[in-house]
Amino acid sequence: MLEASLLKHLTLAVMRGQCRASQDPHRPGWHLAPCVGLLNDPNGFIYHAGYYHLFYQWNPLDCRHGSKFWGHWCSTDLVHWEHQPVALVPSEAYESHGCYSGSAVIADDLITLIYTGNVKYPDGSRTAFQCLAQENPRGEFDKLGPVLSLPTGYTGHVRDPKVWQHHGQWYMVLGAQDLQLQGKVLLLRSDNLREWHNLGEIAGSHLGGLGPFGYMWECPDLFRLAEQDVLIFCPQGIAAESERYRNTFQAGYLLGQLDYANASYSHQDFHELDAGFEFYAPQTTVAADGRRLLFGWMGIPDDDEFYQPTVAYGWIHTMTCPRELSMQGNQLIQQPARELTALRREYRQWQGPAQEAPYLPINSAEMIIDVNAPFSLELGHTLHLAWDGERITLSRNNLRTGLREFRYWRGQLHQLQLLCDRCSIEIFINQGEAVMTSSYFPPDLPRAIFSGSAELHLQHWLLSSPMLE
Repeated sequence: MLEASLLKHLTLAVMRGQCRASQDPHRPGWHLAPCVGLLNDPNGFIYHAGYYHLFYQWNPLDCRHGSKFWGHWCSTDLVHWEHQPVALVPSEAYESHGCYSGSAVIADDLITLIYTGNVKYPDGSRTAFQCLAQENPRGEFDKLGPVLSLPTGYTGHVRDPKVWQHHGQWYMVLGAQDLQLQGKVLLLRSDNLREWHNLGEIAGSHLGGLGPFGYMWECPDLFRLAEQDVLIFCPQGIAAESERYRNTFQAGYLLGQLDYANASYSHQDFHELDAGFEFYAPQTTVAADGRRLLFGWMGIPDDDEFYQPTVAYGWIHTMTCPRELSMQGNQLIQQPARELTALRREYRQWQGPAQEAPYLPINSAEMIIDVNAPFSLELGHTLHLAWDGERITLSRNNLRTGLREFRYWRGQLHQLQLLCDRCSIEIFINQGEAVMTSSYFPPDLPRAIFSGSAELHLQHWLLSSPMLE
């Protein structure tokens, strides 16, 4: 009965809100966004039988973080996406306060979802259950219920299972907080996805040489890439430094080697995945051709997010563009998925001093900038990027306080690739050596305006807006 009631309210929210959302001048042209309400973490990203499936955290009833459903899109090409039936509705006692994040695997040739059922109690305490749901012939998901209750020695903050298969067995990494309020990643093993054995902590605050490193680690994802085992996660509670860790919460990675036999993970230092203003909760999958692909949430869970102007139109947040991951030495490289070149149209190029460059439209556009000397770039009268020869500074006015805020990347610059939409800009530095991702809300018909004497070579494409069906 509860599920039916929630679905009725979801349907009403969509019917009432979709027209208003479509009128928003900042509604994205090609990034994935919720039809109404709040979108956050990408979930269950997987390729199966010719289709990419991307599930997502969704509160269709409000633009705030309330009870979470799982929405569902699918695509054959990472460019054109179709809505699918809502995958999960928080209707059971074991998920009373939300179907939280998780992943997907293929078992018995069916998509199986593994997610966290979140439960909060009147006294302020909470618990968590790791749960299964399996695809049925109608394209819906039947809940199989909890398969793992709260592990001993941890608070109710245990969530976000990411599952994969290795040598015929299933493994799971799980974000956790221990009783000393330190963030950890647990490794678990199963023969059948239903009975899980906790192998212990493989990474976390005060482990592996990290020292104190946050009170909670969310959204872990562990995968093999070019002879390295990459652990992506989102540590909460890292103190800001002058040029690093400037967001409320971080998203980053460790490189190392996972010892399955001994359930240990030796790793190097932590690196942020993105140096911009909004990037969190990334999740990866393997493409049909073996590439490792990533989607991230273009948001940060903090109070500033609710000052975004899209809230007035009844929706908030988008996904990042899909990205390809590769290794260059001991550095993780992120580049826009090659499929996105299908969006390009109306190509233009130009070369000359930055201050003489034409004003280029960026409402929905891609730019590649080759440069070898300092220059500045104003984006839609909203974001400002400056490279001084040693450091990129990206700045904007905070929507809540009105004060100028800054993000940084330090290094030698030779190329920028900008993917621009009506409410976001993703800046790929030196063919993916670093990325700076940001929401932004420019006035009508935003343009890129260059300054400085640096010699630039510019390539520019307008990008088409594929229909989300």
